[in-house]
Amino acid sequence: MQNSKLNVETSRPTDNKHEEHVNLSIQWNHWFLRPIGLWPYSSSRFEQYLYWLINVICYSLLSFRLISCILFMYYEVRDTYIILKQSGPLIFCVMGIMKYCTLIDHKADINECVEQIKLDWRNTTNDKDREIMIANANFGRKLAILCTFFTYSGFIFYNIVIPISRGKVTAKDTNITFIPLVFPVSKYADALRSPMNEIIFSLQVMGSSLSYSVASAACSLAAVLAVHTCGQMQVVMNWLNHLIDGRSDMSKRVDGRVGNIVRQHVRILKFLTLTEKTLQQISFIEFLGCTLIICLIGYYLIVELTSNDVTSVVTYVILFISFTFNIFIYCYIGEIVAEECRKIGEISYMIEWYRLSGNKKLCCILIIAMSNCSVQLTAGNIVKLSISTFSEVVKTSFAFLNVLRTVTYN
Repeated sequence: MQNSKLNVETSRPTDNKHEEHVNLSIQWNHWFLRPIGLWPYSSSRFEQYLYWLINVICYSLLSFRLISCILFMYYEVRDTYIILKQSGPLIFCVMGIMKYCTLIDHKADINECVEQIKLDWRNTTNDKDREIMIANANFGRKLAILCTFFTYSGFIFYNIVIPISRGKVTAKDTNITFIPLVFPVSKYADALRSPMNEIIFSLQVMGSSLSYSVASAACSLAAVLAVHTCGQMQVVMNWLNHLIDGRSDMSKRVDGRVGNIVRQHVRILKFLTLTEKTLQQISFIEFLGCTLIICLIGYYLIVELTSNDVTSVVTYVILFISFTFNIFIYCYIGEIVAEECRKIGEISYMIEWYRLSGNKKLCCILIIAMSNCSVQLTAGNIVKLSISTFSEVVKTSFAFLNVLRTVTYN
């Protein structure tokens, strides 16, 4: 009985090349997730305790910003515009904590995804398949870099450029000079006097940096997992193109080639299901949060355009682009995953299946049916992530903005 498994080519990459390919896919995620205690760790007690300590520190920094912002709004703010102006940062704080909790809750799923990516690279032995994987890994890396760039642009302008441009401010009726805080705190904290002013400012900057790191890490993880899935689907399409005549590293029998293709397709769908399970809560948080924040930033822009504060206007424009780009990435990767799933069915029909003998033609029907019923990325298993969803988010945000502008200006 002939073995139906793929034969290993003599061009199998060396261990160094294998590690290089794996790093090409997941290194960016490793750089972001490990410092904030979200990267899968070994079974050593020391590393486990270290990650617990990092998690506690991160929770404390995120909670400090959130609690101080809530107390300030509850006890001291009565002006409608200031309430609205502090609502945007407050929503972002809540999003940061929720996404951090979700990532911790799905740490085991992230670990399983990472191990699956390593195994996929180890099993990729054909040069053409490897080129497809490398091209997709580079694309995923570029998406992660773009996401990080836009996200941290907002952080730098909002948390560093604005305070520096204003310089130290002198308090009314006193000789105290202080650094204006990005997130005002209650007067009971006595945040104007040194060194409390510098300490609170530093904690707020670190907390903000952490929130933006969590946002970048989540978006980058979503991009890398989705693009890796697309790469694996393109490899299956390449196998389908060689189903009839075979390939040097494939089984000599048609039944063997069909079995390998079906097994790989099922394996990809399982990985996609795991990706959906890992990302659906994060996507839902991003979906709701970005809809509200884009609306509020649009309102801030309308108000600030009447003033002469160019720095604030530029900052809000950058923040608007940052949050819009973030939700676009989630919707875009959902679109390309669904598109690649459909392409497998199209390729199955477009190959010369009529050359197959007897009932062997029926294998293409199975693959086409599986492609039409494949898993899609969703936000909370409620909204499908696609380009049309992104357009709905933008339209909803502007509809909220029109209502908010009408209510506040009247």
